[in-house]
Amino acid sequence: MSSTTSHFVVLAEFRIKEGQVPAFLALAHNDANESLANEEGCLAFDVLTPEGSDNLVVLHEVYRDRAAFEHHMQMPHYAPFKEGSAPLLVDEPSVRFFYTATRPE
Repeated sequence: MSSTTSHFVVLAEFRIKEGQVPAFLALAHNDANESLANEEGCLAFDVLTPEGSDNLVVLHEVYRDRAAFEHHMQMPHYAPFKEGSAPLLVDEPSVRFFYTATRPE
């Protein structure tokens, strides 16, 4: 990777209803596995549980560019995650978008 390459990064935080974390994790891991296996533009997809939190899950996703992320949301494995996870959530997820900072030459 060149020092001028800038990837598109998604950090999505989900507050999960009590007792629903295992179901959410199953959906999230399926989405992550399918994304990494079937999307050339998906470079990383981590399912994280923060220390000290029982009902928070964070998805850390890295894509080649914004277009690769847009493509991800059109893939057949995305809809089951989106639709299946909605009733498991306390509220709307917090989703933030970033670009990797390029290193000075």
